[in-house]
Amino acid sequence: MRDQRKIEDIQLDFLVSALSDGRFISTEKVLNWLQEQNETVVNNVQPIPLKDLEGWHMANDMLCHASGKFFSIEGIRIHTNYRNTPEWDQPIINQPEIGFLGFITKKFNGVLHFLAQAKIEPGNLNVVQLSPTLQATRSNYTRVHGGTRPNYLEYFNGEKPVQVLVDQLQSEQGARFLHKRNRNIIVEVDEHEDVPMLPNFVWVSLKQIKELLWYPNVVNMDTRTVISCIRYGSYSEQTLHLLNALNPQANLTHKNSYIYSVLSEQNHYHELETIIHWITALKFKYEMEVQSIGLSQTRNWIYDGNTIHHEKNKYFDVIGVRCEIGNREVHTWCQPMVRSAQEGIMAFIVKKINGIYHFLVQAKLEAGNFDVVELAPTVQCLTGNYRKGENEYTIPYIDEVLNAPKEKIWYTCYQSEEGGRFYKEQNLNMIVEVGDEFPLEVDENYCWMTLNQMLSFVTYNNYLNIAARSLLSAISLQ
Repeated sequence: MRDQRKIEDIQLDFLVSALSDGRFISTEKVLNWLQEQNETVVNNVQPIPLKDLEGWHMANDMLCHASGKFFSIEGIRIHTNYRNTPEWDQPIINQPEIGFLGFITKKFNGVLHFLAQAKIEPGNLNVVQLSPTLQATRSNYTRVHGGTRPNYLEYFNGEKPVQVLVDQLQSEQGARFLHKRNRNIIVEVDEHEDVPMLPNFVWVSLKQIKELLWYPNVVNMDTRTVISCIRYGSYSEQTLHLLNALNPQANLTHKNSYIYSVLSEQNHYHELETIIHWITALKFKYEMEVQSIGLSQTRNWIYDGNTIHHEKNKYFDVIGVRCEIGNREVHTWCQPMVRSAQEGIMAFIVKKINGIYHFLVQAKLEAGNFDVVELAPTVQCLTGNYRKGENEYTIPYIDEVLNAPKEKIWYTCYQSEEGGRFYKEQNLNMIVEVGDEFPLEVDENYCWMTLNQMLSFVTYNNYLNIAARSLLSAISLQ
């Protein structure tokens, strides 16, 4: 176990990287490089009927792979006292394996750089997206598919000595995955170690990754969830004032900046213990029973050999795809994928309280959650039903987000869901500021938290959901 001094050093290294330009390539050239990768790699993904998927079949009333590995599409029935939809059925992805989502990092001229790859997933909107160094399920890296070994696996499985900077099990999309988690890990190699560079990899600083998050569908979900696990340290007012005096350009105590909310350990509206009590009470209050049922038993859902879809074509459907991708461990394969009915929206409302920005966090129940509720953005809608008034329940604070004046929108960008399981799905990510007119007293399922407090919860498993972490990753420290 690392001592406290070492943890502080690691957090400072991340902070420096988040404030520093890359030493090898400009952010603009990274975009050009990704486009070049798009033009050189073979990519052909075609939707096909589920009944025609090679290597997949219906067994025990679920859709599964012939090997019994990878994942399956199953039916579940939910019973809950959360909100006003006490019961529903749905298909869900059951992928019990824990995979690797990992970055190799290395210091160049004192700045920590991340080894990122240009990776194609069959469901990607932009085809090639900026991905972690390693992105592999257990079935992938144990080579159930009979393909080649994933690149750089030896830096994550113990074969090579590394310094582990971040190592967490974090949840995946709770509305689509059943109890799914991945190992989010960042390792550091010695400055003098020569890491082999493959053609579709590039060294970038953390600041550059965050800059790329202002472009739609460029940085994939796996990169976003890994960098969301990074903490930058907690500092007193006195320390922040001292840092600001030593380096006025840092502007660390500027009350309008994200960085103050990230770094300050003071001026919180709620103490951490109060927040823990709030979420613990909600986990106790809300009940959720998840019953496994066959796909043919799922009420309101239809399997016709082509797709699995809702009778009103709402929410999502499950489709089949045949894939040919040139730079993968296996070049051709078939698989089922989830296709969203419409784009959705993920948004945080922020408000200045005690001179520091606080984010309005929601405790949200989703069918696949490990522990009933997880911390989510203020507004999280995975489909566009909210635009048509077709949601089964009222969405608090949606009007404040949709009707926000342009000057109050801090961040707005479409971001893709994970392209390995979701077909061309994107959601609008937003951060919206509200003023004094917005009340401090909020719905019981909501709580004001600073970024520093939110990042403290990221340290632990299954607290912040993947939508919240995706938005956290986009927050620039400048």
